[in-house]
Amino acid sequence: MIFDTHTHYDDDAYDKDRDELIQSLPAGGVGKVCNIGASFRGAVDSLALAERYAHVYAAVGVHPDEVAEMDEEKLAAIREMAQHPKAVAIGEIGLDYHGFDRYEDKPSKELQQYWFRRQLELAVELDKPVVIHSRNAAADTLNMMRKAHEQGLKDAIIHCYSYSREIALEYVEMGYYIGFGGVVTYEGQKKVTKALQGIPLERVVLETDCPYLTPLPYREGREPGIDFVRNSSLYLPAVRDKIAELCGRTPEEIEEVTWANAHRVYRIPQI
Repeated sequence: MIFDTHTHYDDDAYDKDRDELIQSLPAGGVGKVCNIGASFRGAVDSLALAERYAHVYAAVGVHPDEVAEMDEEKLAAIREMAQHPKAVAIGEIGLDYHGFDRYEDKPSKELQQYWFRRQLELAVELDKPVVIHSRNAAADTLNMMRKAHEQGLKDAIIHCYSYSREIALEYVEMGYYIGFGGVVTYEGQKKVTKALQGIPLERVVLETDCPYLTPLPYREGREPGIDFVRNSSLYLPAVRDKIAELCGRTPEEIEEVTWANAHRVYRIPQI
């Protein structure tokens, strides 16, 4: 079975068929998923999905693009949600420096760093894994993760990895995991491919980030005028197969190892 470590089934892209799709996942070879909070509302909704479905778990946290909504009351609520039996991580949290020239309401670097640090501290306090979002912020993210590691952060997934092999290896040396999804199937992803091939398979986890980052060949199904093809966990075999090809392993090996890795990082029994 496949474990999708990063989904957003609370997204309105699934409003028409959310229940049907989530219920269909085990029959489609996807045994477990972790639904990831992005906004505060997303964290609440992720936990609700985890309570509703046996094969769904939740991560609760606030994405760097949404931290303007954060305050002490919401952080206290996240602390409480994170102690739910099916809340397996704090996330997705991190830094996103993309779009300062495009979005007037983009949270400043300073504000992003403040709430990233506070949520990392919460993870250390509660001894929870974290799910890290990092875009155009390699150095600052790594520096903050180094500090968190020194303070006792045990487990992390660096989600949708897009940086160098060298940085990936540093995260691996800290004991952390690297998430790969649809991007590995795209043409010209040399940096991502080198990172994947340069780290132990025992530190790789599968993810979709659905409804985004739809893998090939499903991404090619766009109709004229439509620039978005909704992703789902059912498309992860394409990612599994591409990773197998790039790493010289069989799809069955990739599935088995990443299944074990996901359970290990999220501290879920393999039953």
